[in-house]
Amino acid sequence: MLRWFDRIVLDLGRQLRWSFLPPLMIYFAAGAQGLTSVAGTFYVKEYLDLSAAFLAGLAFWAGLPWALKMPLGHLVDLIWRWKAALLVLGAGLMATSYGIMIALITSPEMMTTIMSPGAWYVASVILAPCGFALQDVVADAMSVEAVPHIDARGRPVPAEETRALHTTMQTLGRIALISGASAVAAANVALFDGVESLPDQEKAAAYAGIFTLALIIPCISLTGVGVSFLQKYQRTRSLRAQGLAQSEVQTLIDPPRDPVEPNWWYFIGGAAFVALSLTVGLGDVPYSQEIVFVGSMTVVLLLMRQLIAVLEPEQARALIGTAIIIFVFRAVPLIGPGLTWFEIDELGFDQQFLSVLSLITALLTLVGMIILRPMMASRTIVWIVIMLTVAQGILSLPNIGLYYGVHHWTSEMTNGVVDARFIAMIDTAVESPLGQVAMIPMLAWIARNAPSNLKATFFAVMASFTNLALSAASLGTRYLNEIFVVTREVKTGEVVTTAADYSQLGTLLLTVALIGVAAPLITILIVQNSRFRTTD
Repeated sequence: MLRWFDRIVLDLGRQLRWSFLPPLMIYFAAGAQGLTSVAGTFYVKEYLDLSAAFLAGLAFWAGLPWALKMPLGHLVDLIWRWKAALLVLGAGLMATSYGIMIALITSPEMMTTIMSPGAWYVASVILAPCGFALQDVVADAMSVEAVPHIDARGRPVPAEETRALHTTMQTLGRIALISGASAVAAANVALFDGVESLPDQEKAAAYAGIFTLALIIPCISLTGVGVSFLQKYQRTRSLRAQGLAQSEVQTLIDPPRDPVEPNWWYFIGGAAFVALSLTVGLGDVPYSQEIVFVGSMTVVLLLMRQLIAVLEPEQARALIGTAIIIFVFRAVPLIGPGLTWFEIDELGFDQQFLSVLSLITALLTLVGMIILRPMMASRTIVWIVIMLTVAQGILSLPNIGLYYGVHHWTSEMTNGVVDARFIAMIDTAVESPLGQVAMIPMLAWIARNAPSNLKATFFAVMASFTNLALSAASLGTRYLNEIFVVTREVKTGEVVTTAADYSQLGTLLLTVALIGVAAPLITILIVQNSRFRTTD
């Protein structure tokens, strides 16, 4: 047992380096964005008359800024010395998003004289991912730079140790994300204590307080910038104290990078993406989301073609096969907000209990990633995706059972112990570690194999491709919510303007579960029997 603990947990701590801290702080801030998720859910449910299909469509638009990581990644490689300015800009966008929600909740009359509450909410939802995506691009490149290439005495670090540190850095990056989510989930549990019984005015004040607290998040990422400058200063002083000349110190601290020639296709593709999104989105064009998705996918595939041209043919084919499998795995549709509404209205889940579920998810994802780290290192990506697909299919059963009332039977059989909340907590606990696991092996592969002068570009283009999978998932979610309509009760004053209707939620749950299992497994079968077969 002690040997297992040393190999799984303590070894991860031994590989931690002080230089890892700046990107880890940015990743932590990205994970902490979930601080406002529960408050946002209840604000929309209680104050905005927005349909489940509309919210699923909004999730599509909110996911598109991540596709802009392509030109942003190449820009970071070109202006690497100015990366701090990009982090500051990202923090500003995040703060603006939270500021909009604070003003919308505390001063709705003033805000509605400019735009409708729904329009302000949409603006806030779009701005936040713009800021997080911008910071994430820089953090990805910093995570490669953070792996030390020299020791304290200025001697080169062995290649085998560097390889291991890259895998550790990417694992710690995901752990930092989940740690941020864990911290804010714990905060939400405390912040929502007793909120469900407050009058509407005090409840709104509680929501505003949470969005105000969220202003700490961009400050955390900016602190990472300050730590980076401090580390550089300390390394410089240490090497100068050893008698090295300033030119030698500069070479060791900032080793010369291979020249980066601007590839204008990345910027042309990014500009085409922006132009297409704005034209279609602002022009109220029918099927706008579908048009933007197809256009974005076309741009990303063309840029991926440019990117893989620098790889060996065998590497390129393996990367294509791996990317296709992960894309389909991440593109399966979700249930949408209808299940949460059902849990609130029919099962009696309040703000604090939903926060508890978020905390369980975050903490057990953190634990699961540490425990599953040896598996990620020793198993192929295909094996991992198969395992995750089957597991998620099995774990969809408790939610289906809750809708059809299995908790009534289990509660009666166990004297009220195994009730709806107990089932939800157990399901959340088992499912938690699975979501992040599939991405870590791919991130480590990119960190090891991408050219040294194109790390940010490689991360950005591959992330754009896999993040478009989330946009595809949002589209699929919207389609299913338009076919199987789920509504919650909406009141204007004391008048019910929309009645609650959860009659089609069961069919929606079954359909999502079936697609979630079938699509990835069929894709793996096709890819592994083609020339894009991957053994990574």
